[in-house]
Amino acid sequence: MEFWSEWVIDKSFSLLKELRRRIDFILIGGWAVYFLTGALKSKDIDLIVDFENLARLRDLMSLSKTDFLRRYQARVEGVDVDIYVIHYSKFIIPTEEIVENTMRVKGFVLPAPEILLILKQEAEKSRRDSVKGQKDRTDILALLASGKVDMGKYEKLLKRYGITSFKKRLLEIIRNSRKEYEYLGARNPKEVKKLKRKLLEMVRKGGG
Repeated sequence: MEFWSEWVIDKSFSLLKELRRRIDFILIGGWAVYFLTGALKSKDIDLIVDFENLARLRDLMSLSKTDFLRRYQARVEGVDVDIYVIHYSKFIIPTEEIVENTMRVKGFVLPAPEILLILKQEAEKSRRDSVKGQKDRTDILALLASGKVDMGKYEKLLKRYGITSFKKRLLEIIRNSRKEYEYLGARNPKEVKKLKRKLLEMVRKGGG
């Protein structure tokens, strides 16, 4: 079961593949979670680029700059594209750290799973009461359920950047989510309870 309609997803994926042919970028957001976990696809595209590739993007699409959020945005055939720039855009984890900790999955460059989880939590924090916040929580649970997040590395990053409260919020998401588990294939209370118990144990154990 997908979160968004198939036609929106298909348009987004087609644009994403076209961008991959034209520029270099680090893929973050929902599509990054999808390629790492195989869970839910996305309708929006979120990229980190350097200034050289930002210039290439300007030749491909009309960009608007949001100074307050330190990002660029575009809308292409109904698909929203958010562009973040190395040494300019601000995340809770510096873009320089993100660039230094990447992996290649299915032809895309993605942040390390632990960093991607933190970026997803940062997004969820700012829009938790919205539909996109629900999608963020589903992606967060998918990352945890995939078994690809090293909780020891995750906790070290939280300490390094003074965001240890993220672990508490992570536990809240696991406990309080309902519909999000259905999107991950847990269709009945027994399956949900089993998955919750597994994820809670993993997060509580942390780095050992």
